[in-house]
Amino acid sequence: MAKFGDHPALPQALEALLMEQVHTVFLKADCPPRVKQGSIGQLKLIEVESDTDWDTLRLEALQEELVELVESNRNRSDCFLEIDRKGCQVIQLGDLRVSCAWPPFSDAREVTIVRPVAKLSIGDYELDPRLIERLADHHRGVFICGRPGSGKTTLAQAIAEYLDTEVGAMVKTMEAPRDLQLADRITQYAPLEGDLEKTAEIIFLVRPDFVIFDEVRRARDFEIFSDVRLAGVGLLGVTHANSALEAIQRLIGKVELGLVSQVLDTIIHVESGQIQQVLELRMTVKAPTGMQEELARPVIEVVEFPSGKITHEMFAFGSEIAVVPVSASAARGQLSPVQALAKEQIVQTIQQWVGVQCEVRFTSENSAKVYAPQNMIATLVGKGGENVNQLQDELGGMNLSIESFADMPEGFAKPNNRWENKQDRRSRESRDWEGRRKGSGKSERRKSRKGR
Repeated sequence: MAKFGDHPALPQALEALLMEQVHTVFLKADCPPRVKQGSIGQLKLIEVESDTDWDTLRLEALQEELVELVESNRNRSDCFLEIDRKGCQVIQLGDLRVSCAWPPFSDAREVTIVRPVAKLSIGDYELDPRLIERLADHHRGVFICGRPGSGKTTLAQAIAEYLDTEVGAMVKTMEAPRDLQLADRITQYAPLEGDLEKTAEIIFLVRPDFVIFDEVRRARDFEIFSDVRLAGVGLLGVTHANSALEAIQRLIGKVELGLVSQVLDTIIHVESGQIQQVLELRMTVKAPTGMQEELARPVIEVVEFPSGKITHEMFAFGSEIAVVPVSASAARGQLSPVQALAKEQIVQTIQQWVGVQCEVRFTSENSAKVYAPQNMIATLVGKGGENVNQLQDELGGMNLSIESFADMPEGFAKPNNRWENKQDRRSRESRDWEGRRKGSGKSERRKSRKGR
């Protein structure tokens, strides 16, 4: 790929818009041109004056000129037509990525030009040496996350070139489209036949030490990320997320819990070009915080790096994967995170089973009383306690007892109509309706007799 700032000579009207610190140029038919200008994390969208009338015909002509530039620079490996579809083209011209769209795909013709704001080295970030050592270990799966324009790709570029030049590792990339600005000897792969899974199959054959996966977005991307990592390749993925924890949660459900820490063990959150937080994932077997020892199970600890402080725990809870904060004990009268999770699951499960609401009162961290309508207690308990035992198993062994609303202690909300069995309610409503109907009929007959 081209070095930063290197691209073929552009039409003068377009070159004039690529002013200093301009990251993106937005051109849309019959609209004034706009640009994003500034440093990483501090980009501003501004409208600029232009002597060119950017109407539909001018933008169409500009697109044709840019395609011709690709043809006239075929000797350059960084000039090519990346995507060519009905209503859309993506063109790479050196360090510029040009996206063109037109009706019916877009409501009007537009051309968008994007270039990197800056190119930094790993030394510019002043990283903790322990983090650099961690990134150089090809037995790791790493996420770089942040919002659009936060500097994720810039950091990924710096890490890739560090691995190439300083570590002496064989580095490849998977990109759609190819966006990273890297040394020529780092091969950048696009989706093979439009499919990144096929790209991954080829990457296995060339035996890289590290793969940079830029942008992990869709559910299938996370699955491909997992497959590549479990094949033993060092993997760094770039994904959109507002926090490191959110990036972890995006992986949940796409990978078995027991494999999560093997697929992903380091998450770097970037904001305004700076690393805001680094988390690591550790697999252990223990009772989740707040549970009794006999409830031990596989738990993934979310740990701040390098302090080692545990912030969250991930574990199977019922049919769900719970992500629970590890904090000080809950204030008096408040439920702990585990209790709140258990209460929600109990209420939802009973609602699904028998169609009634219930109330839950915890007697300890791992024991609770469930209050339900009297006529539903036998159903909830089940023959030989099989139903309540099933619910206890789904909650990881929590001890439950089923009691009537009449047994609720003082201070708890008393039962009202929302706790009634649906069938009972329908029966009562039916009786009330019949009564009203019969009463109405008698009244009408009396009126009729009086009329005679």
